[in-house]
Amino acid sequence: MTRSFAITTILPVDSETVWNRALTMEGVNAELWPWIRMTHPAGMDSLASPDIELGKPLFRSGLLLLGFLPVEYDDITLAELGPGNRFLERSPMLTMKTWQHERTVEEVEGGCRVTDRLTFESRIPGATPLAAFLVLAVFRHRHRRLKGLY
Repeated sequence: MTRSFAITTILPVDSETVWNRALTMEGVNAELWPWIRMTHPAGMDSLASPDIELGKPLFRSGLLLLGFLPVEYDDITLAELGPGNRFLERSPMLTMKTWQHERTVEEVEGGCRVTDRLTFESRIPGATPLAAFLVLAVFRHRHRRLKGLY
């Protein structure tokens, strides 16, 4: 059973500022903190590097609950980058049979609109409703953090 949802936030800052930070692991972790931290290899600070091959795993990121307890991994894979301020991530994960995260950052009057669209299905039979609850909670938290950061 696949689940999908979208969450949108308007921020009082230009889209390029938000977009440029959203493509860094520092920016990702700032949005997730303090509940989750994602690991990354030294030197892989930006997902916008010209060396990135779309559709190929960039690296394995450990998802650490409270910053230290491993609970998941994500083989970060960007399927699309652009057009505009948009990425589409389709990454293999430990607990997810399907994981797709699309983020768009669009200019609007007085700032920008950030939209995250998620589609996912748990590998664990019957666990997709629990996964939906957790994923929605994490992305609501991310959007609250975005509002606080900007």
